[in-house]
Amino acid sequence: MADCCASSAAAFVPASAPDYLPAPQLRQLQLGRLQAMVARAYARVELFRRRMDERGLTPDSVKTLEDVARLPFTVKTDLRDTYPFGLFASDIGEVVRLHASSGTTGKPIVVAYTKEDVAVWADAMVRTFAACGLGAGDIIQNAYGYGLLTGGLGAHYGAEALGATVIPISGGNTDRQIMVMKDFGVTALCCTPSYFVHIIERAGQMGVDLRDLPLRVGVFGAEPWTEAMRAYVEEAAGIKAYDIYGLSEIIGPGVASACREQSGLHVFEDYFYPEIIDPQTLEPLPDGSEGELVLTTLAKKAMPMIRYRTRDITSIIPEPCPCGRTVRRIQRIGRRSDDMFIIRGVNVFPSQVESALLKIEGTLPHYQIILTRDKGLDRMEVQVEVTPQVFSDTVGALEALRASLAEAIQTTLGVSVTLSLVEPNTIERSMGKAKRVIDKRQL
Repeated sequence: MADCCASSAAAFVPASAPDYLPAPQLRQLQLGRLQAMVARAYARVELFRRRMDERGLTPDSVKTLEDVARLPFTVKTDLRDTYPFGLFASDIGEVVRLHASSGTTGKPIVVAYTKEDVAVWADAMVRTFAACGLGAGDIIQNAYGYGLLTGGLGAHYGAEALGATVIPISGGNTDRQIMVMKDFGVTALCCTPSYFVHIIERAGQMGVDLRDLPLRVGVFGAEPWTEAMRAYVEEAAGIKAYDIYGLSEIIGPGVASACREQSGLHVFEDYFYPEIIDPQTLEPLPDGSEGELVLTTLAKKAMPMIRYRTRDITSIIPEPCPCGRTVRRIQRIGRRSDDMFIIRGVNVFPSQVESALLKIEGTLPHYQIILTRDKGLDRMEVQVEVTPQVFSDTVGALEALRASLAEAIQTTLGVSVTLSLVEPNTIERSMGKAKRVIDKRQL
């Protein structure tokens, strides 16, 4: 095993061994776990059993990995419709942890973990941190939220199992975050990318240059962000910024992670089997084709998820990674099939707006999209913060910048927008996921 991962020796920990399994051995492991999970869900989850029966399927129908495509999908509404415990495959006496979403769009999503599930989660996060070049001796400041959401405790358990020193600071109180980073010699920070942008901004106001601190790694996830955003934070903070991916319905953070090559995210597919489907036809697509990511848990006992539709748009990278890992990679997830909105017949994703804005010097990565409707016509306004230096410039210079930004967005989207330049610190900061779109069309 050591020979096959020599190129990543600095990031290798024993838990990472499955990342380097030969493909035939990995596929055999996946098949055995898939068959066990299908059998468990069929025996213990009434909704899954009914859907299998409607298709004339039984657990014995799964004879190859390709047979996963015959199984029924699971979607988010299934978790809400069976709230709170209807998808559990373990008795509540075996469940040691419950997490839940915020429930801002209805009933919260409740997810459960047995003791074994928590160990799987920690293992996946150990491999995540190792892929980002972290190990024993690192000091990891965990600014993901602790509580019912999965981010904080997922990262915490993994960082401790890695052998790192963990600072469980949770989100918010940005001045304290910066003080702790400086005083405790923090080498890695975990948070959402939009919150780290706010930390960069606030540190500058406090006279703290993050590039002078021991901080060297950012582990960012929980929201889509662009390659341009990564370049911005790496330059501004003097760090390497790594993208991680997860979702509560599957396990939380730890489903996939960028490695030190920073080219796609490795899916820990001995635990989470990935598929890409066409979101319209629902047919499987080959590696390399863009579509919706579908995930099946292969080792989660309390709440197996079979073919869960994530709504995240990506593709599986067919080429092997130079880091030596054999678990496949997915492309960075920059958009979702359900955060798209339509303006005058044009499909728009917030990430497209972000990419256009970050190409123009003088703007800050803080923006908001406001959708309104006037006399039956949809209108889109993009509010963009500019740097203090630019905002204090002449009216002519501001107008030139506004015109450049409007043109960049129109070129990217193919639709004209109203572009408003606003003062620094005008747009509300988020301690977690940034709220990019305010849709007033239904008010």
